[in-house]
Amino acid sequence: MFDVILYIALICMAVTLALCFIRAIIGPSIPDRILALDAFGVNLIGFIGIIMIFQNSIAYSDVVLVLSILAFVGTVAMSKFIERGVIIDRD
Repeated sequence: MFDVILYIALICMAVTLALCFIRAIIGPSIPDRILALDAFGVNLIGFIGIIMIFQNSIAYSDVVLVLSILAFVGTVAMSKFIERGVIIDRD
């Protein structure tokens, strides 16, 4: 029964990954694309987490950690770029 729930969760996560990818491609504005890529990263982390539960392994925990750090830094950098026009301030 637990395997069925995991398969349903994987299917739902795959659908949300596809929808976030489509929004990132055809998003009407840059903030929409940034938000879609951030949501894509969060969904990908959840997808990998469900795969780790399904395989009863912690082999991908480093991948999840790196993806979460990259998603956070990428979102902060793009938001700062949209707000100020530069990422690194040289005072």
